[in-house]
Amino acid sequence: MPACPELRETLRFHGPVGVEDAGLEEAALAAGWRLRSTPDDESVLRHVAGRRAPCVALLDLRGLDEGGLQSLRRRPALAEALAARQVAWVAILEAGQLALQPLRNLVRECCHDYVTWPCERELLATVLGHAQGMAALDEDCAEGMAAPAIEGMVGESTAVRRLAVRLLRAAASEAPVFLSGETGTGKELAATAIHRQSTRSKMPFVGINCGAIPHSLIQSELFGYERGAFTGATQRKLGRIEMAHRGTLFLDEVADLPTESQASLLRFLEQGTIERLGGTCAIEVDARIVSATHVDLAQAVEEGRFRVDLYHRLRVIELQMPPLRERMGDIELIARHALRLHAREGRFRFKGFTPGALRALQRHPWPGNVRELINRIREAMVMADGCYISARDLGLEDPSGDGDASRTLDLARREGERAAIERALARSGYRLAMAAEELGISRVTLYRLLHRHDLHHAGGDAFDRRLALVRAR
Repeated sequence: MPACPELRETLRFHGPVGVEDAGLEEAALAAGWRLRSTPDDESVLRHVAGRRAPCVALLDLRGLDEGGLQSLRRRPALAEALAARQVAWVAILEAGQLALQPLRNLVRECCHDYVTWPCERELLATVLGHAQGMAALDEDCAEGMAAPAIEGMVGESTAVRRLAVRLLRAAASEAPVFLSGETGTGKELAATAIHRQSTRSKMPFVGINCGAIPHSLIQSELFGYERGAFTGATQRKLGRIEMAHRGTLFLDEVADLPTESQASLLRFLEQGTIERLGGTCAIEVDARIVSATHVDLAQAVEEGRFRVDLYHRLRVIELQMPPLRERMGDIELIARHALRLHAREGRFRFKGFTPGALRALQRHPWPGNVRELINRIREAMVMADGCYISARDLGLEDPSGDGDASRTLDLARREGERAAIERALARSGYRLAMAAEELGISRVTLYRLLHRHDLHHAGGDAFDRRLALVRAR
């Protein structure tokens, strides 16, 4: 079908292959919508996640029985796409399908509306238009709210804001959460934030690093033991799981659990009970599980190092911690925060970083992520000779190759100007009027500066459209 710029686009995700959609495509076209179909979970998630503006999507459930509906909800990419705030889903059903309880639950929880096919074109147009209006209303409400923040995590980048939204949603549920990501990205910080934002916040948060305890001791650390269970067990000891009763248990580096402990942990997740070593009675424990690891757990399952059933039990909700190289706009913020946090460790009262140091911080790949960045700054604060930390103090090379001496005033002004604009845009949610007011300039001036600093794609599609409106005026 040729592209029709005047038509609004809607995405159609369909479960069973082979469902006839020629009539649906014709009806959508008559209603003023161009239909774009995809049966692939990953592609629908990419399309949905890449949009900042509100959109409408069709969830074609025709031909699905009860078993197919159950499996549909267990597919993580599709589940994330259905939960996207900026998307208004409309379900397409067949006559009689509403008798299925799983289908009614799915439509009630994930969709703005539904139509029973075949339906009149006028009805389809009305339902799609209403869904688009509701999605736009949700976006207006979201823009008026302050962006959620993760307590203790410094950053204003898109990656951090997206993580904060998903973290708050995860905290509101009771499902196990799995935190994946490289070392030094703040997984324990995220686990603590999940606990503090949950209904269990007033109960214990108990953490254990599964990779730091010898395999011979991990079982007793997790499940505890009775007096006399083994030589040296002179009194009863509660395990970490029991200590987290009614609270949250954080299993860091869970991939390092030995096989025996994996089986015991799985039994606890399935039955909600444990047995202390040397004990004979089952003890009921209500603890929410948050687990994390820096290794590829799926690969560990394939290699036989981790139980596949435990993997799926722990990975009900997965949060990917973004590496620092995907948060380049946050590097300077984190560096200055670390400078203030550890101000008393150095011999001087530091005033900040030299321009060469800031350039070096931006160019370094940071394989150790935030942990490496903070440790570099702490070391520099101890070893530096002046009031400003240089690239040499950080053990990094200035990418310009000319140090800080030959730096021009104009270059310093341009870099400071760019940084101020980026922060104002992030705080305003990429709304031009608010950002310009904060900077004390007009929107036209802000638009010109955005193009000078090549920032016109910073906020995504919706932001680009706002810029186009400013240019048109």
